[in-house]
Amino acid sequence: MSSILDRIKERQQVSTESITIDQYLDLCKTDVKAYASPHQRLLEAIGEPTIIDTSKDPKLARIFQNKIIKTYESFSGFYGMENTIEQIVNYLKAASQGLEERNQILYLLGPVGGGKSSLAERVKLLMEKNSFYAIKDCPVNCSPLNLFDPDLDGDLLEKEYDISRRNLKFPLCPSCLKKMEESEKGASVFEVIKIKPNRLTQTAIAKTEPADESTQDISTLVGKVDVRKLAKYPQSDPRSYDFCGGLNKANRGCLDFVEMFKAPIKTLNPLLTATQEGNYMSTEGFSAIPWDGIIVAHSNESEWDTFRNDKKNEAFLDRVCLVRVPYSLVKSDVVKILEKLIRGSDLEDKPCAPHTIDMLADFIVLTCMEEPENSDSYTKLKVYNGETLKDTDPNAKSISEYREDAGIDEGMTGMSTRFAFKVLSATYNMDDEEVSANPVYLMQCLLTAIVKEKFSEEKEGKYINYIREYLQSQYVKYLKKELQTAYLESYSDYGQNLFDRYFVYADNWTRDEDFRDPETGIRFDREALNKELEKIEKTAEIVNPKDFRNETVNYINRYRANHEGEFPKWNSYEKMKEVIEARMFSKTEELLPIISFGTKKSKDEEKKHQDFVERMLARGYTLKTTKILVKHYHQVAKSS
Repeated sequence: MSSILDRIKERQQVSTESITIDQYLDLCKTDVKAYASPHQRLLEAIGEPTIIDTSKDPKLARIFQNKIIKTYESFSGFYGMENTIEQIVNYLKAASQGLEERNQILYLLGPVGGGKSSLAERVKLLMEKNSFYAIKDCPVNCSPLNLFDPDLDGDLLEKEYDISRRNLKFPLCPSCLKKMEESEKGASVFEVIKIKPNRLTQTAIAKTEPADESTQDISTLVGKVDVRKLAKYPQSDPRSYDFCGGLNKANRGCLDFVEMFKAPIKTLNPLLTATQEGNYMSTEGFSAIPWDGIIVAHSNESEWDTFRNDKKNEAFLDRVCLVRVPYSLVKSDVVKILEKLIRGSDLEDKPCAPHTIDMLADFIVLTCMEEPENSDSYTKLKVYNGETLKDTDPNAKSISEYREDAGIDEGMTGMSTRFAFKVLSATYNMDDEEVSANPVYLMQCLLTAIVKEKFSEEKEGKYINYIREYLQSQYVKYLKKELQTAYLESYSDYGQNLFDRYFVYADNWTRDEDFRDPETGIRFDREALNKELEKIEKTAEIVNPKDFRNETVNYINRYRANHEGEFPKWNSYEKMKEVIEARMFSKTEELLPIISFGTKKSKDEEKKHQDFVERMLARGYTLKTTKILVKHYHQVAKSS
């Protein structure tokens, strides 16, 4: 236990060791990090990216259109945000180079529950990684370089210490200026210490939230007079001032302004002068207070639109670097987000039937997508998820066509993962006997949640239609396959035999050669081979059999060439796996009597039923869930 407490103590320890201004300048000669800007420190904390060539991964190639993308370990857990994070990094790179972005507010725009606040929190967490040098006891963490005027001292500093004049953030804060004026030592009165940013103590990291318009004023950002000190100092003396505002505390670090455009416009004016001029005024009118930091703001689109459409705010808009944070439209990423939420709760070790999370992710993505013209929404969902549909849906468009038709606002509306997690929580707790989740309960909870949200009649009808037309119909297909898989005993062997036979037929057919069966001696010409192949393909409704056969043969030949002639497993190639499963499960009329939980006619049926149940349990279902799903399948089978 003591070792854990020691670690906490080490984290909380603040270095009190100080150096002189001369020593600091000597340090600057050899270490440029000694005067690194907040943007540079944050960029270093983010670290180098992992470069991914998406053209080497079929699914990623379809999603990102063969582009080179970058991912950052420091932003792990932010699924589907590659573009957003790269925009943030690009902003920091430009700001670190002293470009216009250094004078702009990083503004995250997105729908509720889209991850804006989480991104801001991660930025602040990363800001804590790197320390910086500041004048000791300065209330706003003044840099020692604030002592020097860029016009009067810039040439000397560049010549003697190789410090570019763009790093001089003159002037000093009023408090330090007062201290220097009253000391006979002049600038030598100051000592320099190393400061570690800390969110909890609000050291170089602060958070500001909008308050009531009648009570909030600029003191939220710039501080105010401390009335307790007026007995000792006059009101115009900076020593009577309480540097408690967001800009005061966050100088040399990061200010997180939550829902910024909900704040009264008069309270935002200090941000404008801080970003434009690198300083701002206090409430008491004494000398300017320096500002050198990162302002991260965020709000939803309605607040942004209101603010943007007001012509009086043009100057402010020019100081905003806009980064969109839409909902993820890639189903597999939404699944990862939901799984992360579950891991952070007591539901982590509770049973969750297969396909439950996938179904919920389907619904969330469907609500966030723009409905396509001349195409099916579920088809678009699959394309966005990187699936290839050219063999099964000739009407499917390319991902670029869907995106172009949808426009830049796609993903800025819809249901959030926050809503999804509430529905999932209700699903887990729907049954009094067992805390678990399954797709049947999920659909019921989704319908209930949609009604409770009190959407417009049009939107409610659309969302309910998603459940009935897409989720329900797709799940019936999935459930049928699950039950049939658990029912069939020789599932794997049968699949492999079918796979091997298909390859032999397709290989000879594509090469336009006859085939003689070595066991029966029967000869198959090209027409006979075509008929045999069609028997296997028919149930899977293959649209372009010629292309499909060529692709399958090419895949198997490539695999064998790379694996010393070894034949691939039948389920290793997703396209062929679907075809084989469709073929295997096309005739199983005896399924219902065996899987039902009623009385069996014979011991053989009872044995098959018990084997079925055991295989369902092995696939991740509970006994209670198995009963629910079998009952659901019975009802669907009767109504169809």
